[in-house]
Formats: sequence, C-alpha cells, structure tokens
Amino acid sequence: MSITVNALVREDQGKGASRRLRKEEKVPSIVYGGNKAPLMISLNIHEITHLLEDEDTFTSVLDLVVDKSKEPVVIKDIQRHPAKNSIFHVDFLRIDEKHALITTTPLHFIGTEDNEAIRIGNMLNQFVVAIEISCLPKDLPHGIDVDVSGLELGDHLTLTDLVLPEGVIITSLQHEDVEAHDQTICSVTEPKLIIEEEEIEDDIDSELDEEGDAEGAEDAEGSEGSEGPKDPHDGDKKE
Repeated sequence: MSITVNALVREDQGKGASRRLRKEEKVPSIVYGGNKAPLMISLNIHEITHLLEDEDTFTSVLDLVVDKSKEPVVIKDIQRHPAKNSIFHVDFLRIDEKHALITTTPLHFIGTEDNEAIRIGNMLNQFVVAIEISCLPKDLPHGIDVDVSGLELGDHLTLTDLVLPEGVIITSLQHEDVEAHDQTICSVTEPKLIIEEEEIEDDIDSELDEEGDAEGAEDAEGSEGSEGPKDPHDGDKKE
C-alpha cells in the first residue's frame, strides 16, 4: 500500500517565514535530488505527525503530491523541536526507480522470548539499532530481522551474520577489508556490569556514612566543655 504525503509550494524562505508557517500549523520542508532543482514545500502538521507514527513511513517510498504533480521520495532527515519534540522540518529525497538509493533501516531483534540464556536473567546487549543499506527502491525493506533466539551466553552477532533481503547490501561492508568493518551488533552477557555498579554505589555510600560519623564525632569532641563565646573584658571585671 502506497503512502501519500500532501504538500504545498512555499515561496517565502527564512526564519521569519518558517515561524509564520508553524503558527499556521504547517511544517516547512524541502524536496531535492534527481535532475530537478530543490523545491520548497510545506506540510500539514497534523497529517505528517500522524504519518510518522507508523515506522513504515520512514522506510517506504512515499508518493509526494505537490499541487497536481506526484513523485516518489523517501524521508532523508527530520528535525524536531528540542523541548516539545514536535516536527520542525522535513527533508525529502527524490528517487529514481532504476537507480539504487542509500538509506538507513532499523534492526528488529526477534526471538528474545525464546532465548533460554536471556530468560534466566542474562542480558542482550544491542550495540547497533539501525544500519545504512543500498538497494533499488522496489527492494527497500521496512527493517531487518535479527534472530537472537539461538544465542547462548557469550555469543554475539556481527553485520556479516545478518540475513539480508534480496537486492539489499550493507554499505559499510563494501570496503576491501570487510573484517575491519564487520561491527558487532549484539551479544549475550551476564549482568555483571549492573552488579558492579551497585556494589560501587554501596561502597561509596558506606564511605560517606563513615566520614559523616567521623566528622560528627570530631564536632562532638570539639564541643565538650565549651561554654560559648566569652566577653573579652571578663578578666577585667571586679567582684
């Protein structure tokens, strides 16, 4: 099923124009690439927010409809408001169905519930959650499954262990020295790190408690026999 993104051409540029658009509940955007010049557009904030709630929108070829024209694009970049997390700007990249595109796709770790090592309390460490791939638009996957059900304690998976859909390649493995770029994506280990951190925190708390007790004892010793501040002229007074 194709995903349609409706847009309008925008003439004004700059921070002031973008600010006005956002007040009108529109998102300033741009589409570029191919043999055409970049085109400044705007999106409806509610429509694009709804579309981006579906992960497939990030990994699909979209039908960008501007006025009466339609062209295939993919999302290249999204900027969000640092505090509100609302969509601030969207970049679209035109694609050619006959040429490979380079994009990022997520890794979906599956089989954790069937993994005995994880079920008894060991940890699955995920070092990579998305990878850069190259493929024709028709072969663009919505993600790549990583089956961890058979991993035992101490096992790990690397990029070369991934089962890729037909027509999809990992860009980082196209170098001559594949081994040097064969990154570890996950591993199963004992939860030692958490235990060690808890022990360190307990040791620190104990040291602070001991220091506090020692300081309290010193203060108590210093206060024994004390009568408070004295009048400097007490010695001069006669009874």
